[in-house]
Formats: sequence, structure tokens, C-alpha cells
Amino acid sequence: MSRKPVVRVAELEIDPETLEAYCALLAEEIEASLALEDGVLSLNAVSIRDNPNQIRILEVYADQEAYEAHLQTPHFLKYKRETAGMVTSMTLMDVDPIAMRAKP
Repeated sequence: MSRKPVVRVAELEIDPETLEAYCALLAEEIEASLALEDGVLSLNAVSIRDNPNQIRILEVYADQEAYEAHLQTPHFLKYKRETAGMVTSMTLMDVDPIAMRAKP
């Protein structure tokens, strides 16, 4: 498989009544993914200031194999199962990086 990074943006809308629980589950999933998966390079989640139930997640994986492996992990499957009724809409977009940097 190619070692080309996989970069995705997820746009989610969360049922406002479940927002607090959703954010806790998302934070737990992000922490586990970064701690347990070498191929998960970065996961960043933000909410839209005036519409906090609209969540955006920037995901960066080492390659397609790492992305596919992530989808099968117990922590990701738990997140998907437990948040299924909370997510009212979701759009996944594959994007191409232009400039992505972080301080060590």
C-alpha cells in the first residue's frame, strides 16, 4: 500500500440533548486512538461557536492501511456504537493537505 497520508474532515451534527455525552465519548475515542495506534497521526475536534452541536473533526492517518485499521479497533467501534443515536447528520470528506504543521 502507498504511504500517502489519508486526511479527512468529518462534519457532524449532534442532537443538542446528547451533546455533552457525545463530546465525552469523542474525547475518549480520540485519546485511545492516539495512545494505541501508531498510524493515527492527528485527530482534532472542534465545535462551531454559535452552533456547538455542529462538530468538525480533522483526521490524519499515516496511510490508507492505518485508516482502515483504525475503523476496526475496539475503541472506534465502541464510539460508533454508543454515539449512533446522537449523530443526526454526518458528512465525510477526503481532503488534500496544503500546509499542516504543529509544534513538537
